[in-house]
Amino acid sequence: MKKECLGMQEEGGRFRKEREVCEKKKLTNSIGMEFLKIPAGEFKMGSNGCDFEKPIHTVKIPKPFYLGKYTVTQKQWKAVMGNNPSDFKDDDRPVGQVSWNDVQEFVRKLNEMEGTDEYRLPSEAEWEYGCRAGTTTRYLFGDDASDLDDYAWWDKNSGCTTHPVGQKKPNPWGLYDVHGNVWEWCQDEWHDDYTGAPDDGSSWEDGSSSDRIIRGGGLGVEAWYCRSAFRYYFQPDGRGSPVGFRLLRKI
Repeated sequence: MKKECLGMQEEGGRFRKEREVCEKKKLTNSIGMEFLKIPAGEFKMGSNGCDFEKPIHTVKIPKPFYLGKYTVTQKQWKAVMGNNPSDFKDDDRPVGQVSWNDVQEFVRKLNEMEGTDEYRLPSEAEWEYGCRAGTTTRYLFGDDASDLDDYAWWDKNSGCTTHPVGQKKPNPWGLYDVHGNVWEWCQDEWHDDYTGAPDDGSSWEDGSSSDRIIRGGGLGVEAWYCRSAFRYYFQPDGRGSPVGFRLLRKI
């Protein structure tokens, strides 16, 4: 028991150090979006939890990148798009009811505002890599869902509404709300499993499906759907209330 407790203390210290490193290398753009620098590396993507999460495979992320510390808020969406489609109105809550197509337009306009072409949605692999932040367990905090309340807004504690970003504990790299609150769009097309998936972290867009990937679980789902490996899909023009996104900025 003492050894287990010591291990948790050592792990917690390592996680704090990693988070501090990411925070020191953060970037903030002109509309207040904060990005943390995610290091290059490799990880085991997927799980044996569902057929569409198989096979577990190694993905190498060749270059570091910036990833949104939070999901995009309603205030930030309004600053770019001039409207707010969300059900649960609040500047500090994540924007919701945005389609994948809507997000592509947001990205186009934000790049234009910032005078760059570096902003985009993360690939599914980049999203899971950022979510896991070096962890290999079901959730970023371990395998037991009993601690999910500390990290996520989900079916048991959300009250069927979104909540302002950043109120729960972050993952080891300082990213908030990677479990719960709103589902998050990724760039990739849906594939029924990972057979033939890229192993370099790039988005997978050569399939026959028009559906796009969503990740992270949402405010109305059970704990199982908040797992780091869980993946699902939605139509690119669909505007589900609890679907939002976080952005990647290339370095």
